[in-house]
Amino acid sequence: MNNEQRVVHRGPGNGLIDQAGQPVTPPENWVFLPAGDAGLTRRVTARTGFWRVRAPMGRRMISLGIWAPAAIIAEARAELEAIRASEGYHKKLAGERRRRAERQSAYEEAFYQAVRAFLAFAPRYEPLERAMASAVSRHAVPVGSGTVARTTRIPLEERAARAVIAWMRHRTTAYETMDVARVKGERRQVRRMLARRSLELLRSYREGREIDPGCPLRQALKTEQAAEEPAA
Repeated sequence: MNNEQRVVHRGPGNGLIDQAGQPVTPPENWVFLPAGDAGLTRRVTARTGFWRVRAPMGRRMISLGIWAPAAIIAEARAELEAIRASEGYHKKLAGERRRRAERQSAYEEAFYQAVRAFLAFAPRYEPLERAMASAVSRHAVPVGSGTVARTTRIPLEERAARAVIAWMRHRTTAYETMDVARVKGERRQVRRMLARRSLELLRSYREGREIDPGCPLRQALKTEQAAEEPAA
């Protein structure tokens, strides 16, 4: 059995090339297993040689799948299908879903409280603080949202602060329609400028100042509330 493990890449005409850019052909009786079923891929790679097909996506490389012996893939797939059809497997899945839901619920509450702690509005604006914390959380916390709230690389307090500024940039400024020059660093500068404006607006609420009813923050929250209300 071929126990070789190597990384190859897609080449011209959907062929394969090695790390040196030379065309290569998988061994006889090997087939391609696309990425997507991590459990099946692990079972195959644990028992045989394989070629992993990688491709660039943005600044990183991703796996498109593997080439491996057809017989091994078929054997691993049959074993996995038998396991996944068992009652014990379905009970395990149900337990994992329940635990994920519990963790998500706990995180949603922790994030909401972290946002409120960052906002820290004066008592007279506490209802707006709660409404804004809810709006930011609804946008940032869902799994798969791709927002800063889903990262674990920075503390919760910093995630909350960044999420607030990002929400305000999109909801209370003209950022979405601004014509930003295509110059390196220009968009970053614009975002920093808008962040400063947002922080100044938040300061007004924190200090309990008298604020115009037409304040963009209030208008954004009214829009959010209207969107959340069920249609009559």
